[in-house]
Amino acid sequence: MSNDQVNRRGLLLVLSSPSGAGKSTLSKLLLEKDDNISLSISTTTRRPRLGEVDGKDYNFVSQNEFDMMVEQNVFLEYAKVFDHSYGTPAEPVQKALNEGKDVLFDIDWQGTQQLNDKVEHDLVRVFILPPSKEELEKRLKSRAQDSDEVVAKRMAKANGEISHWAEYDYVIINENLEHAEAELFVILQAERMRRMRHAPFVNELTKD
Repeated sequence: MSNDQVNRRGLLLVLSSPSGAGKSTLSKLLLEKDDNISLSISTTTRRPRLGEVDGKDYNFVSQNEFDMMVEQNVFLEYAKVFDHSYGTPAEPVQKALNEGKDVLFDIDWQGTQQLNDKVEHDLVRVFILPPSKEELEKRLKSRAQDSDEVVAKRMAKANGEISHWAEYDYVIINENLEHAEAELFVILQAERMRRMRHAPFVNELTKD
């Protein structure tokens, strides 16, 4: 019986980083190679980017709709990032945890702090760092998604984001994508074997 076939509680794997450090690329690689983890679909007020699909990449809503969801306590966490609101609906996350499935989060430090307040024991926090500021700026410019003004804004915000690295359980320096990917897989496999996640299996095993 493999570890993923054991009746265990799921976990919440959070990846955070300054914009351009590689968390989205690492998230994509992990989702492609591991069938037992799925991406948490955030709700956002920003407009869809080219190729993004509503309900698959994000749930796109108006600011008024988002504010109503906040009032109704729909979100596990929510934050405003670069003038747009983002939030994680609680219901699908709790369902996955109870079914022994893992959920991946691509969120910032603000959202991570809120998750930690609500679901601390289910949380695994990983902070992705670039090898240097110069490399971070190079990556932001090379992906050609943002204007020079937006790139400068993201670089200016990077120090503030990096200052929260000590609030995370693990740090990966993404100098080489292959190495960073391997380190992320090691973290995930180790966390899946933690004693507290196997309480459902042990309870079943020892039941009269």
